[in-house]
Amino acid sequence: MKRFDWYIIKKFLSTFLFTLSLILVIVIVFDISEKIDDFLRSEVSLNQIVFQYYLNFIPYFANLFSPLFIFISVIYFTSKMASNSEIIAILNSGMSFTRLIRPFIVSAIFLAIISFVFGNFIIPETNKERIDFENKYIKRKQNKRVKNIHLQIQKDQYIYIESYNKSKDIGYKFTLENFKENALKSKLSANYIQYDTINKNWIIKDYLIRIYNEKNEEITKGRQIDTVINLKPSDFSKNKSLVETMGMKELNEFIVEEEIKGTSQIIFHKIEKYKRLANPFSTIVLTIIAVAIGSRRLRGGAGIPLSIGLIISFGYILFMQISTTFATNGNLSPLIAVWIPNIVFMVIAVLLVKTAPK
Repeated sequence: MKRFDWYIIKKFLSTFLFTLSLILVIVIVFDISEKIDDFLRSEVSLNQIVFQYYLNFIPYFANLFSPLFIFISVIYFTSKMASNSEIIAILNSGMSFTRLIRPFIVSAIFLAIISFVFGNFIIPETNKERIDFENKYIKRKQNKRVKNIHLQIQKDQYIYIESYNKSKDIGYKFTLENFKENALKSKLSANYIQYDTINKNWIIKDYLIRIYNEKNEEITKGRQIDTVINLKPSDFSKNKSLVETMGMKELNEFIVEEEIKGTSQIIFHKIEKYKRLANPFSTIVLTIIAVAIGSRRLRGGAGIPLSIGLIISFGYILFMQISTTFATNGNLSPLIAVWIPNIVFMVIAVLLVKTAPK
């Protein structure tokens, strides 16, 4: 590492921290103005707003958009260097463009590692308090009923519930089917089931059990039985935000469990998993693009490169949104959907570096 490298790294990190702080202040001001009615209606204290919500909101938001903040920061200070003829002087001294870009990549890798650690180990913990606060004081009353539930709760065992009341933990028109070698072996039907929070089991009311043998069928009826199955009330209230509270190991285990059950939201969980690696990597890709654009000396100073940078930033966000939509509503793999923007923009980065000023 030479003096030049440390100069670039200090410029990189200081500009990023300044940009991040400025944007966070603006975002918080707008967020407060949007949620002030909810805060007043809920009579939540200032201490709760600051320490339970915004102290946990800041790392979540900063990490989520850090690649774009880094991109804008690099565009800005690199274009300022170009307008002050610093880039020309550096290249005229005999330094190649690939050598010029090295400290930028080192800084980007450093920030990408921090983003990965925060996204997988720290922010999931802070998200628990943030999401609990939002559910309690900000979000409106949610639908308490879930309908037409089909789940595989373990190998060769499936359940169906016509309607589930989350506030009372009661499921109506319940069936439990057991298969063996793709053949139905038994089926339990009941008017409704209710979860016993004390004994941690299910109370099945007005049930009918059919056991299918090779030659005949056995039928058993009853008013009530208690049973333990691989099903919890929380399985009916899981939403997209739940995975935001899980660390890397917990999320992987959760996805395996949800794949067995065949839940409809498994795609969102996988997208969240792959984003936790793709987003930090995008920091490196966008940094290379930012240096290649900002290092060109253009008339108008830093304004034109910054405008180009903003267009590319919005293009990246739009591309990510489109590709993940194809994953959730189509047959595109979540892994491919999340990584397509990085692959495309990496190709753009290589082309820009090849045409960068030498």
